[in-house]
Amino acid sequence: MTDIHAVVSRPGPVEAAILASLGDSFEVKRRALPPVTLRTLEGGQGAPVLFLHGRGDAGTIWAPALVEVARSHRVIAVDLPGFGHSSSLPFRGEDRDAAVRFFVEPIAALVRELGLAEASLVGHSLGGLVALELALGGHVRPPKLALVASMGLGPFASLRSRAFFRLGPERIARTLGALALPRAAQGDAWSERLTRLEVELFSVLGGKAPPVRAFDALLPIVGPAYERSSELQRIDADTLLVWGERDPFLPAPIAIGAAAAMPHAQLVMLPGLGHTPHITDAARVTDLLSSFLA
Repeated sequence: MTDIHAVVSRPGPVEAAILASLGDSFEVKRRALPPVTLRTLEGGQGAPVLFLHGRGDAGTIWAPALVEVARSHRVIAVDLPGFGHSSSLPFRGEDRDAAVRFFVEPIAALVRELGLAEASLVGHSLGGLVALELALGGHVRPPKLALVASMGLGPFASLRSRAFFRLGPERIARTLGALALPRAAQGDAWSERLTRLEVELFSVLGGKAPPVRAFDALLPIVGPAYERSSELQRIDADTLLVWGERDPFLPAPIAIGAAAAMPHAQLVMLPGLGHTPHITDAARVTDLLSSFLA
């Protein structure tokens, strides 16, 4: 019998309050897609948009954007395998291809289950890499693709990023709390809530080893990161790249090169922001995403 890595966490107080604030217009669902179960947050009606988060987060990290985009679209935010409140198999592979399958295959199964082959895609960091794989692998033919500080666009990753992720943002958050994360934009209430949510999600004990091991295979301590730069010209969707000018992990030249390689891409560089602009300046990024997807 194949072992399934059990989900051991439930929404903490910060996440529970955010879910409650969304009201009855959004539903939290658990989608059984053997051998895993994925948690989704779903709302709205219209053309579908699938939201994919970065390492250690959950679909709820997109809450302000979900509210706005759901005014005219069906939105689905999924917890990636092993993160948030989704389950995963153990990761026993060692190479990058196995790590890509670990994250992408369950999401591709969700796409088939929910009929999302024509969905637009929004992804941050690891979620952006998953979005790229869904598009390049033919699982989704997105009319629009929004990538926020996305992995997978080039082989370079800073030494700081390799050290930070190998040390573990989860361990750092449990030790330092909010001090470990970038400060929210002044006066942005959503950003303050999302910063607290990220600390809460990172600080949950247990249930995270398999996706962390898979992530480490995508971003090794030495050598090139997993990337698809040679395939970017195949992305024919309207594409929006949103990047923090001061991203210390995936520096701005990666975004500039990707925008030049993609046939229908526009790049928005956000001054003063780092790797999580959708958190640290949630209002600005929500406006960008809702206008792009309209």
